[in-house]
Formats: sequence, C-alpha cells, structure tokens
Amino acid sequence: MTDKSKSGLNDQIADDAVFHSPVVHTPQAGKSIVMAYLSAADVVLGNDSFRYVREIVDDSVNMAMLEFELELDGIQVNGVDIISWNDEGKIQDFKVMVRPLKAINKVWEEMGKMLETMKG
Repeated sequence: MTDKSKSGLNDQIADDAVFHSPVVHTPQAGKSIVMAYLSAADVVLGNDSFRYVREIVDDSVNMAMLEFELELDGIQVNGVDIISWNDEGKIQDFKVMVRPLKAINKVWEEMGKMLETMKG
C-alpha cells in the first residue's frame, strides 16, 4: 500500500472504528488498530489473484457485503468483508470472514508475520 493510499484509507476510517478479524475473537477497536489490520491485509492478500466476486451495498442502512477470492501460497481463499459506515461516510465496523479452514490458518500465519513486521 502506498503512502497516498494509506492516507486515503485513513481518511475513510472513523476514530472509533472496530475491526473483527477471522482469527482474533476479540473485536479490535480504534482507528490505529483498524488501520494496522487493513494495511497488513492489503500486503498479505492484495496479490494479483485477489478479486471481488460479489458486492451487495445498501445505502439505506449504511452497510455493504463484499465477497472476495484469491490464491495464497497455492491455497484458494474465499472471504467476505462486511462493512458499515456512519452518517459521515466513515467506516465504523469492518468484519472479515474467511473459508475454508486451511485458508483461515494460512491467512492467520501470514497476517501474524506481517503485523509483527509492521511493529518493528
């Protein structure tokens, strides 16, 4: 993710946003932690095979569901982003679900590595 796209994403996240990881049970609250997870996910999952295959957006309730697919180290990953935003249009809640189990395990492994790298 470039500095410019990080800045753009940062502008889209509410200060009190919450991220729900497919592998961390406790919701991760606060703009900085949400940014950390989304930035790491961009690096880990944002390869050339990543594509959205279905999008459902309902502006009347400020929610969207985006289904995605990608390949990660030879493993087919299928997932869903469920996103809600506040009346100012800033992302308030971001939930990610991933399947199958071997994909969850691979994403967990790679995200853990990336988040550790980002700390240093």
